[in-house]
Order: sequence, then structure tokens, then C-alpha cells
Amino acid sequence: MTNPLQPRPKQDGRHTPNLWPVWLVAPGALLLVGAAALGLYHGAELLLASETTGRTPVKVQDVISTTVTVLTLIGAVLAALYAYRKQLLDEGTSHRADSTQLTERYAKAAEQLGHEQAAVRLAGVYAMARLADDWPEQRQVCVDVLCAYLRMPYETDPAGPGFRHGEREVRLTIIRTIRSHLQDPSAVTTWCGLDLAFTGATFDGGDFSGSTFTGGRIDFFGSTFCGGRIDFSRSTFSGGEVLFRGSTFSAAEIDFTGSTYSGGRVDFSCSTFTGGEAHFSRSTYSGGGVGFTGSTFSGGRVYFESSTYTGGHVHFSHSTYSGGHISFERSKFTGGEVSFSASTFSGSNVSFADCTYDSGWVFFSDSTLSAGQVRLDRSKFRGGEVSFTSLQFTGSHVSFAASTYQGGEISFYESDVHPAATIQWGPFRAIPVNHP
Repeated sequence: MTNPLQPRPKQDGRHTPNLWPVWLVAPGALLLVGAAALGLYHGAELLLASETTGRTPVKVQDVISTTVTVLTLIGAVLAALYAYRKQLLDEGTSHRADSTQLTERYAKAAEQLGHEQAAVRLAGVYAMARLADDWPEQRQVCVDVLCAYLRMPYETDPAGPGFRHGEREVRLTIIRTIRSHLQDPSAVTTWCGLDLAFTGATFDGGDFSGSTFTGGRIDFFGSTFCGGRIDFSRSTFSGGEVLFRGSTFSAAEIDFTGSTYSGGRVDFSCSTFTGGEAHFSRSTYSGGGVGFTGSTFSGGRVYFESSTYTGGHVHFSHSTYSGGHISFERSKFTGGEVSFSASTFSGSNVSFADCTYDSGWVFFSDSTLSAGQVRLDRSKFRGGEVSFTSLQFTGSHVSFAASTYQGGEISFYESDVHPAATIQWGPFRAIPVNHP
């Protein structure tokens, strides 16, 4: 049962002031005014009588006049309170009108996004983005609609049955709009910290460059990057989760060049790189976790060159390198943990040439090198721990040529070298060939 002595509970979307019911307030106000008048009358009489001791007795008219004056003041205060209450009600009406107007704009923008003509859909993109800026309370909902559009089935082949002219421009416009709202986390209209769900979406281009991912969940799980250039260069990953898990990168150019990973989690695990190019060069890994665990590199070219690993965890473990070219050249390992453990190198060209190992941990343990080429030449081993424990050299060409060892711990414990493998040991003692 509702208690009439308690104000109405606050509800989301309500703009009416939280006031007491009039049927309860009016009698109470009358009683309070009556009691105040009676008290003031007697109080004024006593006050005036005490001030005229030994003089002419106080006239009743004077007492009444003083009481009326004070009551007039009280009335003025009550009138001001009433005016304030009326203002609150008017403001509630105004807020409801604004809410209605924003809701109508949302419905109109959503209708435009579903239109057959690309030009109308483009107008819907801009209308929904503007609404998100004007409606902070429902900003996430507006952004969800734009992300949902990108998750819709998308035919990239002009000869395909579901191909729609102008659709690519609409999708690229949505991506540019999202990017522009991820540049400055301190902006009033920023979308940093919101959830962005692109699960299963298809991308054949798009510009996310310079974006800041500082919170929320950015989900590209199971997405397909199948053409064009998808640009994440100079982006900052400092919090939240950015998930590319289970994605497919084929015949596209993916660019994360110059990005910074200082917190949160960025997950590429179980992804497939089958063609095109992926650039992660000149990036800095100083915190958080970046994972390529269980990924497959079977073609194309993937670059991690000139990157710096100073902290956090970067995992390439349980991955398969069966074709193409993967380069970590000129990278610096000065802290944190980088793991290639339990991976298989069966036909690709993998280069760690000119790398520097100063501290931290780098693991190649339990991996298999069965074909292709793995180059670690001209590397500088000066500190930290680099582990080749239980590594199987079964058929590839491995080179430590022109490398230098100045300190740290380098382990080849329980590694096996088969006759088909050719190894240039550089500064390390050769492991005898294991004849089966």
C-alpha cells in the first residue's frame, strides 16, 4: 500500500517535480497558518504589553495590526513558494516536451536508416549521430543503432544478389562518425567509454585512426575484414576491452601502426590472417594484455617491426605460421612478457632480425620449426630471459648469424635438432643433430 506521507518515488523518464499531493498539503497549510496566526496574536500582545509597562495599556487594534503585518509577510513567503512550485511544474512540462521531441527525432532517424535509397540512409546516419550528441541519457542507445547497422548482412560483390548501390558509402560514413567521437575523451560529446558492438560485421574499408579506447567494450568478435584499408593507426588502447577474437583478415590492409597499448585487453586470439597485409609496426606495449593466442598466419604479410615491449603481456602462443611473411625486425624487448610458446612454424618466413633483448621474458619454448625460415640474426641479447626450451628444429632454416650475447639467460634446454634443419648458431653453442 502506498504511503501518502511519502513523496512519489523517482522514475526514469519522469520530469514532473516530486511534490506532495495537494489534498494533503492544503489542509496542512491552513492548520499551520491558523496556528501561526493564533501564536502571533498572543505573542504580539505579550510583547507590546511588556514594552508599555507603566504606560497606557496596549490597544487591541495595535495587536491586530502587528499580527496582520506578520501574517502578510508569511503570505508573501507562501506566495513565493507557490510561484516556485508552479515554475517546477512548468519546467516539468518543458522537459516532457523536450523528451517527446527527442523521441520523435529518434524514430525519424531510425526510419531513415531503413530506407531503400542510400542518400536517405546517409541522412539517417547524421541524424542519429546528432541525436546522440544532444541526448546524453540515451547516447548508448543511439550508438547501438549505428553499430547494429554495420552488423547487418553486407554484400561486397557488385555481382552478388544482395548488393546495394551506395551501401559501402553509408557504412564508411558510420565508421568515420564513430571515429570522430573517439578522438578526445574529454569532449562533451565523446563516445569514449561506450560499448561498441560490431560482432560478426563485414568490413571492406574504414577509418578508425587516432581513436582512443579508454573504457567500455569494443567487440569485433567473429568479424570479417575482406578488402580495402581498415585503419587503426595511432590509436590508444588504455582501458576496457577491444576484442577481435575469431576474426578473419583476408585480402585487406589492416593498419595498427604507431598504436599504444598501455592497459585493458586487446584480443586477436583464434583469428586468421590469410592474405593482404597487417601492420602493427612502431607500436608500444607497456601494460595490459595483447593476445594472438591460437591464431593462424597462412598468407600475406604481417608486420610488428620497430615495436617496443616494455610491460604487460603479449601472447602469440599456440599459433600457426604456415605461409607468408611475419616480421618483428628491429623490435626492443625491455620488459613484460612476450610468448610464442607451443607455436608451429611450418612454411612462412619469420624474422626477428636486429632485435634487442634487454629485460623481461621472451618464450619460444615447446614450439616446432618444421619448414620455412626463422631469422634472429644481428640480434642483441643483453638481459632478461629468452627461452628456446623444448624447441623442435625439424626442417626449417634458423639463423642467429652476427648476433651478440652480452648477458641475460638464453636457454635451449631439451631442444632437438633434426637432420633436415639448418642452423647458423652465431654466438651460441651448437646443439648436436638428433639422428632418429
